Amino acid sequence: MRYFVTGGTGFIGKRFIKKILTHPDSTVYFLLREANLSKVPELLRYWGVDEQRAIPVLGDLQKKMLGISEPQAKRLSNKIDHFFHLAAIYDLKAGAEIQLHVNEEGTRQVLTFANIIEAKLFHHISSIAAAGMYQGVFREDMFTEAEHLDHPYFSTKHNAEKIVRCEAKIAYRIYRPGMVVGDSLSGEAEKIDGPYYFFKLIQRLRQTLPPWMPMIGIEGGRINIVPVDYVVNAMDYIAHLPGLDEQCFHLTDPEPMRVGEVINVFAESAHAPRLSLRINAALLNYIPETIKKGLMALTPVRRLKEAMLADLGIPENMLQFINYTTRFDNRNAAAALQGSNIRCPPLSSYANNIWDYWERHLDPELQIDHTLKGQVKGKCVLITGGSSGIGLALTHKLVQAGANTIICGRHEDKLAAARSEIVARGFDVAIFQVDLSDANQCQQFVKTLISQYGHIDILVNNAGRSIRRSIEASYERFHDFERLMQLNYFGALRLTMGLLPKMAEQKMGHIINISSIGVLTNAPRFSAYVATKAAMDAWSRCAASEFSDVGIKFTTINMPLVRTPMIAPTKLYANVPTLTAEQAADLIIQAIVYKPVCITTRLGRFGEMVQAFMPRTSQIIMNTSFRMFPDSNTATSTNSQELISGNSDLQTDQYAMQQLLRGLHF
Repeated sequence: MRYFVTGGTGFIGKRFIKKILTHPDSTVYFLLREANLSKVPELLRYWGVDEQRAIPVLGDLQKKMLGISEPQAKRLSNKIDHFFHLAAIYDLKAGAEIQLHVNEEGTRQVLTFANIIEAKLFHHISSIAAAGMYQGVFREDMFTEAEHLDHPYFSTKHNAEKIVRCEAKIAYRIYRPGMVVGDSLSGEAEKIDGPYYFFKLIQRLRQTLPPWMPMIGIEGGRINIVPVDYVVNAMDYIAHLPGLDEQCFHLTDPEPMRVGEVINVFAESAHAPRLSLRINAALLNYIPETIKKGLMALTPVRRLKEAMLADLGIPENMLQFINYTTRFDNRNAAAALQGSNIRCPPLSSYANNIWDYWERHLDPELQIDHTLKGQVKGKCVLITGGSSGIGLALTHKLVQAGANTIICGRHEDKLAAARSEIVARGFDVAIFQVDLSDANQCQQFVKTLISQYGHIDILVNNAGRSIRRSIEASYERFHDFERLMQLNYFGALRLTMGLLPKMAEQKMGHIINISSIGVLTNAPRFSAYVATKAAMDAWSRCAASEFSDVGIKFTTINMPLVRTPMIAPTKLYANVPTLTAEQAADLIIQAIVYKPVCITTRLGRFGEMVQAFMPRTSQIIMNTSFRMFPDSNTATSTNSQELISGNSDLQTDQYAMQQLLRGLHF
C-alpha cells in the first residue's frame, strides 16, 4: 500500500504517518520543503523506518504542482493508493493572508497534483471550523449551511473543503476533527492552541488562591475537544474501509463539555480553585451589540482587555468560543468505527496527562530565563545603603550573577570595607560616598551616574533609617519626623526622579522600593518611619500608572523585620524572630526576576486584610502590642539616640505575642 501525505511533519501528520507505517508493506511519500530536509533523520527515528519506506518528496504547498518536478510526478503516477492532505494553518492567531495561501490555495495545488497523478483516493483533513459559528447541530452531510464565516480561519477551512468537493476528479473523503489536544496517554503535544489558552489562567488562580476557594465563572457554550491519538486512529481505520467515498466524518466528542465544565476539569488536574458558580455566558447576548462595541471602543476598557489577554497569552479570537453555539452530530463516524474499539475518551479521563505535559513542557514561563544571571548580567544595578545589611547581602549575589553593580552609602570606610570583602571573592563593585538626605549631594550623584554609566537599569531604594518611639514621647522631637522623611522619602524620591528620564528614554527600567510590613499593619511606635515608607509606596503606585506603557516597572517590598545594623541597638529585638539579611536579599532577587507589583509576607497580607475589613479589630491588636511593649527608658529621654535601646528580658505573654506576630515591629 502506497501513501502520499502532506503536513507529515506537523502535530497530527507526524503521528499519522507513524500509524500507517504499521501496516504491512506500506510505503509513505511525504511532502517536505527543502529547508526542512535536515529533519528527515529525526523523523525516520521517530517512525522507526528507513528511507525505503518513508520517502521525502521535496516541494512546497504554495507552488504550482507543489513544486514537484515532472519526472518525480511521473514516477508517482497511478502508484498512490491513499493521498492524505493534512497540511494547513491550525492557528487562530495566524494572519488572514497566510491562511488564504496555505489553507485555500495550498489545498487547490495539492488536489491538482493528486488529480494529475491519479491517486486512487483523496483524504482531506478539514476541521469543525468549516461549519463556522452555526446555530444548532451541524451534521456530517451539511456544508453549505455553515454560518458566520467572517474569521479567516473559519472561511479558509470552509473554502478549502469546497475546493475538494467541487474540483476533485478522483474519489475523496473528508474528516472534520474537533479541537485537537495532546495524546490521551502521554499528554504529548507540540503547541498551545484551543483549550490550552485557558491553562495560564488556571495556573494563576492556583498560585493565588487555595484550591478550596469557591470561584464565580462562566458556563459558556460547548467546545468539542478530542485527543490526537483518537483522531489518528479513527482516520486510519475509516480510510481503509470500503464504500465510504464522498462522505464526511466528524471526529468529535459525542458528549462535549461547556466552557465552564472544561475549565473545572483542568482546574481539578491543576489542583486549582473550581468555578463553583457558573453564569451562562449567553446572557451577554441580551446586551445590544452597539453597547458592547461602544464599551470596547473606550480606550481604558480596550487597553485593560488587551493587557489581560496578553498577560495570559489568550488571543482575542478565542473569546468568540466562549459562547460557541455549534454542536456536531457524528453518526457517520460512529457507524464506521463500530466494532473497532476506537472511541473518543471523555476529557476527564485524560485531562491529568494533558495538564501535566503542558506544565512540564509547553508553559510559556519555561521559555523565560528566571535565573538572576539571566536578568541582570551586563546590566547596571544601583543599590542604596549597599555597604551593610540587606544591601551588602544583595550586592554579593548580584556581582556573582554578572551585574555591573553600584552601591552607595554615607560612610566611606564602610563602603571601602564592603568593596574589599567583594574583591576578596574575585568580584568587583563600584562605590560612591553620598548622603541621599542632602539634596545637593543627591543631585550631583545623579549627574555622576549618568555621566559614567549612561543609565541605570535597576534601582534598589534600600537606604533608610528608623526610630522606635511612641508619639507621646515625640511631642518635643518633631525633627525626628523631618530627618526620616529627608532620607526615606525625599532621598529615595530625588534619586528615582533623577534616573527616570533615562529609563523612559530607553523604554526600560525597574525600580524596587524597600518598604515595611508596618505600612500594612500600622505598627505603633513607628509612626515616623511608617509614614515615610507609606509616602514612597503611594508615590510609586502613582508613578507606576504613569510609566506602565513605557516599559518601566515598579516593585514595592513590604519587608518584615530583618536582623541588620539598623535594629541592632534595639535590645528588645535580640530574641525576636527576624529574617536574615540574606533572606531579605532573596526577596529583592525575587522582585528583580519576576517584577511583581508588590511582595509581602502572608502576615503582611493578613494585616492588610484585617485593616481593610475590620479596622477596629486591627486597632485592638496593635494597641495590645503597644501596651505590652512599652517605650524604653532611653526612648522617653530627651537625650535619646536615633536608634534606641529596649529591655531584652521578655515576659511570657510578650514572648508569645512576638512568636504569633513574627516579623512585625514592636
